[in-house]
Amino acid sequence: MQVVKYAFQQHGDDRGMLIALEEYKDIPFKIQRVYYMYDTKAGVHRGFHAHKKLEQILVCIHGSCKVLLDNGKGEKKRISLEKPYEGLYISNDMWREMYDFSEDAVLLVLASEPYEEEDYIRNYEEFLDFIAQKGEIY
Repeated sequence: MQVVKYAFQQHGDDRGMLIALEEYKDIPFKIQRVYYMYDTKAGVHRGFHAHKKLEQILVCIHGSCKVLLDNGKGEKKRISLEKPYEGLYISNDMWREMYDFSEDAVLLVLASEPYEEEDYIRNYEEFLDFIAQKGEIY
């Protein structure tokens, strides 16, 4: 399982820092939706789903959190997000869980598709079935 972490170009001087993100330049897809999570309470886990077609980049723009990625084929990776200039690419067909949020964490998500409930796989066993069926097609 390949994990892709982007280090975005930082621009700064004595006034502070800036990160600019452009679709198809810094982000490998057209950005259709942007949202962010904050005030996540201690011990709370988020996510617990996969997508059929949506791709995402996660950026912890403040604080830190961890992400568990699972490809449904027995491979799992745990990734820390703690730098506001790093983005984690998550492909479709990847189970994700976000956890261990610092008290001040703000997790920004750039998504390739607008919200569509039909694109979500929220049950882990259904996710495993989906991955197995997809493997049989190829």
